[in-house]
Amino acid sequence: MTRFVHCEKLGRDAEGLDVPPFPGEKGQEIYEKISKQAWQAWLSRQTMLINENKLASFDPKARAYLAEERSKFLFEGNDEMPTGYVPPKI
Repeated sequence: MTRFVHCEKLGRDAEGLDVPPFPGEKGQEIYEKISKQAWQAWLSRQTMLINENKLASFDPKARAYLAEERSKFLFEGNDEMPTGYVPPKI
């Protein structure tokens, strides 16, 4: 059965995640307040941030940076691209 949430990112009701994206309080908050569509948008943004900033997933500073950017993107409406970002030419 499809679960719906009022997505804070999209500002409307949308299909919710099937399970929390990771354990803990923040994962539960995302599960309750963020839609699948918004989560997929974050995953794309996260990939871009990792590539643009050459981040290593094992680096605690990189993990903290991504957690901060995730909160800004999902809950604060920050859609700004990193300084110097040039979109790929298709």
